Amino acid sequence: MEENQQDQNILEMTIRPVGVVRNEVKKPALAAEADDLKWRPRGRQQGYKKRISELVIEKKHADCLDGVEGFSHLLVLYWAHLVRPAGRRFTKVHPMGRDDLPLTGIFATCSPARPNPICVTAVRLLERAGNILKVEGLDAVDGSPIVDIKPYNPGFCAAEDVKVAAWMEKIHQERQR
Repeated sequence: MEENQQDQNILEMTIRPVGVVRNEVKKPALAAEADDLKWRPRGRQQGYKKRISELVIEKKHADCLDGVEGFSHLLVLYWAHLVRPAGRRFTKVHPMGRDDLPLTGIFATCSPARPNPICVTAVRLLERAGNILKVEGLDAVDGSPIVDIKPYNPGFCAAEDVKVAAWMEKIHQERQR
């Protein structure tokens, strides 16, 4: 099949936000600029694992949250809305904007700069108040549209014998220090 014909067969989708992220972070630490990523940590952004955010779900979707209190953790899928269209055309980046790490295909990274800037983070659910969830550990910035929320279930989400790239292991080790 020719490339043009393949493109015509791809379904176009419409995704509507179900809510919005509220927290004190106004600019992302990792930004798509020029032809690569740039890391610009600002204050508490480095410590996002302890950051408290509110997920303000549209009231028409509030009933969708019923039962969420039975889970300690959730998966939050959100749209990295501050990634400019030029950043969505990246095919390769240096992970975390670090030149000491190999130029890597965008689908082999967790970068928000991707064709569809959908990001996912596992967060701890602290409380629910109606249509608002208070969570800990979300790496989204204020105003990020929430695409979906799912319960974290280690029986479905956890994988065995996991292998990660050497560069990613290096990042994890550095963050443990």
